[in-house]
Amino acid sequence: MSDEVEAGFVRVRLDLSYDGSEFSGWAKQAGGRRTVQGEIEDALRTVTRSGETYELTVAGRTDAGVHARGQVAHVDLPREVWAEHHVKLLKRLAGRLPRDVRIWALREAPSGFNARFSAVWRRYAYRVTDNPGGVDPLLRGHVLWHDWPLDVDAMNEAARGLLGEHDFAAYCKKREGATTIRTLQELSLVRGDDGIITATVRADAFCHNMVRSLIGALLFVGDGHRTPDWPAEVLAAGVRDSAVHVVRPHGLTLEEVGYPADDLLAARNKEARNRRTLPGAGCC
Repeated sequence: MSDEVEAGFVRVRLDLSYDGSEFSGWAKQAGGRRTVQGEIEDALRTVTRSGETYELTVAGRTDAGVHARGQVAHVDLPREVWAEHHVKLLKRLAGRLPRDVRIWALREAPSGFNARFSAVWRRYAYRVTDNPGGVDPLLRGHVLWHDWPLDVDAMNEAARGLLGEHDFAAYCKKREGATTIRTLQELSLVRGDDGIITATVRADAFCHNMVRSLIGALLFVGDGHRTPDWPAEVLAAGVRDSAVHVVRPHGLTLEEVGYPADDLLAARNKEARNRRTLPGAGCC
């Protein structure tokens, strides 16, 4: 797959955010389900008065109910369409898009940019409270209520055993032909003055359900049902453990996507497409 833009087209980077509560995830789906990709592509087609749909490529496909504050996507538009509309495109999209999705910036991307393959890391936050009274009603769509007291120090101790490059098969929903090797760069938890615990999770990429499964394991440690060494033991076993629950999606937000300098984009794209193996792993 080439990252060269087709002749006569311009690659445009979009920075956006959305409340995932009423979406069936990012990706378009059959059956008329409402998705973030579908809403934006429909809006683009309408405001540019185009007869065709210009397909978006996204940095990270979020599941149903997951939010994004710092999502990134790209779209290849005909050069004449971009020339005609780009000055007023942002404002026109703001008038056409539903209120639960916003585009904050539109700009021509540098050579070699690919929203998905150029990314060097994605950072998510998961928010949970153990307040015995529950969740502030104004935050109920973004914070999970856990009805056991949580020991944040124990959760951070457990998190340290998961950092680094590993096969996260035990924490991922298996997809045929997809690798589950990832580099977990950061996993830490902080309790705010409001009592809400925010887990920061950053990795080069994530496999399906990985963040929500990791949080599920850490919650079991935090409430005393498991010891701090248990999540690392599950990781080493390499198989799904029925005790690891995939927590609900509404506490999860994609906060930011990181990219390298422009002159490193091509090398990053190539690296990201290579199938990964762990050191010492066999080829077959």
